[in-house]
Amino acid sequence: MDRDGGIRRRITRGMIPVLALHVGTEFYRLRRKPPVTAGLILANTLIYLRPGALDRLLPTIDEVWFNPHLIVKYGDLRRFFLSAFYHMGESHLVYNMMSLLWKGIQLETSMGSVEFASMVAALLGLSQGITLLLAKSLLLFFDYETAYYNQYAVGFSGVLFAMKVVLNSESDDFTSLNGLLVPARHAAWVELILIQLFVPGVSFLGHLGGILAGLLYLKLRRSYSGPDPLAALIRKVAGAITWPVKFLRSLIGWQTRRITGRGTVGSRRPVQRVYDVWRCTACTYDNSALADVCEMCSTERSDHGFASPTPSNNNGTLSLEEVRRRRLERFSR
Repeated sequence: MDRDGGIRRRITRGMIPVLALHVGTEFYRLRRKPPVTAGLILANTLIYLRPGALDRLLPTIDEVWFNPHLIVKYGDLRRFFLSAFYHMGESHLVYNMMSLLWKGIQLETSMGSVEFASMVAALLGLSQGITLLLAKSLLLFFDYETAYYNQYAVGFSGVLFAMKVVLNSESDDFTSLNGLLVPARHAAWVELILIQLFVPGVSFLGHLGGILAGLLYLKLRRSYSGPDPLAALIRKVAGAITWPVKFLRSLIGWQTRRITGRGTVGSRRPVQRVYDVWRCTACTYDNSALADVCEMCSTERSDHGFASPTPSNNNGTLSLEEVRRRRLERFSR
């Protein structure tokens, strides 16, 4: 969001408790909690609230505005990266975090946490970089100075637009935007126009940069068949950080105590890999192996011994209209 169209000081309207309640409710119903999504929401919220010592440690919003001229002139990487995690006001924060919650749960549970973290990092760099290039191009080719010199923006919206492109890239379904049904794969473009028309002070270049970043990310992923180097780096860092905890758990695991009751003594449940998936027989959505209910249409998983999906036609699968109705009912925002 641009500085000219926002609020320069923090105002509490009681929306953050509502956000916390919504996040808690969503995470409570999930068998596997997406830690990267939770961490991103927590980081954005803490940066906005600036409690205690964080107020002295964190740079102020005036020090991190995304301004292409200042970034290029001073090589200010702090503005380049940190501006995405700052928000103008409580409504700006809550709207973005609600969107991040919805998109993050779907993407992280299907991709796995490491791959999702790698994707978010890539989309952050790509969206900020493309926005910078767009502003510079407008100055060089069209002598338009406003976007380069005078616009100051913050917020996670660029990354969210990129995530929306990735999430809907393979979808042939429709989604609802303020009551308007549009093809899901084109939803980001429609939302770009609607927000620009009805929400004052938003950064058009920032949102456009996010959409282009999502498209570029998909193109790069499809053209590169090797392992993700950023994901490999994240795995190594995470392994180094969690090694002491795993070591302590292994030490504790050597000493098994007998517990009275009907439970099995000293046994462990087999652990499923988080990146395994199963495909819903009703809507063909790929779900995490730890989920027993389809995240897209709420159909129970049939290969776990549960009841098979309720048939709505002769071959025992849900009709297209029923799948669309369930998706819209569950995920419309």
